[in-house]
Amino acid sequence: MENRSFSDVGGTPGGLGHFLLGVIMACLGGYFLANQVSVVGSFWSFFGANTFGITLVPMLFGVGLLFWNGRSTAGWILSVAGSLFIFAGVLANMSIYFRPTSLFNTLVMLVLLVGGLGLIARSLRSHLPTS
Repeated sequence: MENRSFSDVGGTPGGLGHFLLGVIMACLGGYFLANQVSVVGSFWSFFGANTFGITLVPMLFGVGLLFWNGRSTAGWILSVAGSLFIFAGVLANMSIYFRPTSLFNTLVMLVLLVGGLGLIARSLRSHLPTS
């Protein structure tokens, strides 16, 4: 292994300052942006209203088959498929909103996020020492 100093980021010489500043900026921008997002659950509607119970049937049959025979392939398939179906239904019924904010705050959030990612990418390039 070559002699490398602590300031070598990404296997290239130099760039530690850019990397650290980029990580701080990207984390702050991501936090501020995520702080403005509201996630709200809505009613479960799968081919009509009040149909959450019908989505439990495949998983319940699979669990029943697994209690009867733990090596049942059909039981495992029904259990996993039913769980994925319920998980997809929960995700599909979520509503995500960006709360109102000023243009200045939005620009600050986006500049911090994108500028930080740009500095992280820049830190991975070689920074030859000037002598």
